Amino acid sequence: MPETQARLHCVVYGRVQGVGFRAYAVSVARELGITGWVRNRQDGRSVETEAEGTAEQLERFRAALRIDPPGAVVERMSCEWLEPGPGYPGFTIRR
Repeated sequence: MPETQARLHCVVYGRVQGVGFRAYAVSVARELGITGWVRNRQDGRSVETEAEGTAEQLERFRAALRIDPPGAVVERMSCEWLEPGPGYPGFTIRR
């Protein structure tokens, strides 16, 4: 029986723009086999992401986002669970 799909929306605050954080998020998401997107927010100090996969995959994704990739400093993160949507074809960087 396949696991139920879930959707997780997170905003990560700190030094996360201009340091490769989005590329890191894409790499982690693809490694975990989840779909969705990541983008810089207009405030210049946060990155937003929405991902779909199993709850276990998304918990692992959330944990990985808390780990500062080289050059990044995660000060805080706000996440919320959403109802799964129609799905995404892959995991991409949105502009």
